[in-house]
Amino acid sequence: MSNTAFRDVSIIVVDTGRTSIRAGLGIHELVRLPAIEFPARVGLRRSTTNYAGDDNASHIAMDDSQPVPSTSKLSTAPKVTDYLVGAQLDDALAAGQDIQVSWPFADGAIGDWTQAEAIWCVFSIFLQLVFALLLKYVLFDRLQLRRARMEYPVLLSIHPNLSRDVYENICRIFFERFNVAGFGILDRPIAQFYAVVTNGHLSGVVVDVDRDHTDITPVYDGFVMHSAHTSVPLGFRDCQVYLAHLLRSNSSVMNALSPPESPLPSEALQQALLELAQQVWDDGLIKVLAEGEAARELEEEGVTDIAAVLVAGKEKAVIETGMKKRANAKASAAEQARTREIEALDLVTVQFRGKEFSVGKERHRFCEPLFDPTLLVGLAGVEPKKARLETIPSVQVAVGTAVGHAEVDQRAYIWQGLFVTGEITNRIKGLGAALQARLSPFILGSADPQHNEVQPRSIRTLKVPEYFAEYREKGDGFASFLGSSIVAKVTFTDPLAKSFVSKADYTSIGPRAILGMSPSLL
Repeated sequence: MSNTAFRDVSIIVVDTGRTSIRAGLGIHELVRLPAIEFPARVGLRRSTTNYAGDDNASHIAMDDSQPVPSTSKLSTAPKVTDYLVGAQLDDALAAGQDIQVSWPFADGAIGDWTQAEAIWCVFSIFLQLVFALLLKYVLFDRLQLRRARMEYPVLLSIHPNLSRDVYENICRIFFERFNVAGFGILDRPIAQFYAVVTNGHLSGVVVDVDRDHTDITPVYDGFVMHSAHTSVPLGFRDCQVYLAHLLRSNSSVMNALSPPESPLPSEALQQALLELAQQVWDDGLIKVLAEGEAARELEEEGVTDIAAVLVAGKEKAVIETGMKKRANAKASAAEQARTREIEALDLVTVQFRGKEFSVGKERHRFCEPLFDPTLLVGLAGVEPKKARLETIPSVQVAVGTAVGHAEVDQRAYIWQGLFVTGEITNRIKGLGAALQARLSPFILGSADPQHNEVQPRSIRTLKVPEYFAEYREKGDGFASFLGSSIVAKVTFTDPLAKSFVSKADYTSIGPRAILGMSPSLL
């Protein structure tokens, strides 16, 4: 038993995803957004050490925007201080230095446990270096903490299905390298799920869409169902590649990016289209509507529910809608006709590279590769998975299969908590509803309660509650940090809890203390 409690303002939360790390100091009355966020990547100058093997091996990230797992074999092991991370790495890449970029958590969750065991052999060794570097940067460079007087406990959220040895090794790093006052580990899907639970229903399925992978984790009664956890190699970047392909059919976009008199080389054009697709997403111009769903106006027939608008934090949108309607009422007949034409075509203007681009309804097809991977066949930018596209399951099939691994009497409860999160949801609304509509084949269409008492008959989607004010406009992509903050407050402020390891526990038991004192075991 820890017999130690900490003040809310001293708690550190570190959320570790496949491709990003978020961290914050202090748990406040109104849960705040992470104080820092940066890519979960490290860089090493090739002149620093010698690499065994071919310099063109597939594990080397020639394009640092495409995360690949770090499996490099070094003939001379580098020191923690040899690695670059955060702003240092960004500056070195911008300067054109010869840097090998690695994403140590890119393969953090793998459905095939046999493969995972082989990877953890490399990962657990490399983790000592990478975690030491990344957390040194978070704790001492960005949060400006003093190592000698480290009075802060740390809650780390990370991918599930790690081995006991990896858990112990992470615990050792935090106590022996960072001198933390207390430490706990939380499975990331549980953190994401706790961010959206409002009625005590602790069963559901978390769908985390990252850059190149989508992780699917059923949760039952507050526990991760490790045997049902799976991952599919589909993610945000595949959607970006697909929208770039669709934009090639937009003649105005193509003429503006690559004028006939001075056309861009094919690689430069593809990169420009990818960046434009990214900009369309950044501007929040993409909608994902479920089948048969129509966009609903915030204001209908001039009547507005002011209380609902204020609670939802949409007062700005309502004001802008009203101003737009008044402006349209004063416009000439020709201007009104043009406005109706633009609305019919669903055209939007995007500022990109100093120019204005008109993008139409094709932007709303951004997420289609998640539901139909065969759309990516033959497209540039998906070469690593090209040979497998015909066999990669869609996200809805993967979710249905994962829930199908649960016991029959558990599935109805799990389907009552479908939560879609990840970076993609920061700017796109309705992805959960779109997935819900495509999951209908996995539930009974016309159930007879007298003969199908345990069969699921409906699916309920979840989202981050509106009362988390700072998360209102951020979508559901920050759910992991939000849930980790909530768990950290409960974990570290209870002096009688057994849910974290204190310094006294570590001194008497050692790293294995984390196996019995972790929020993941709550």
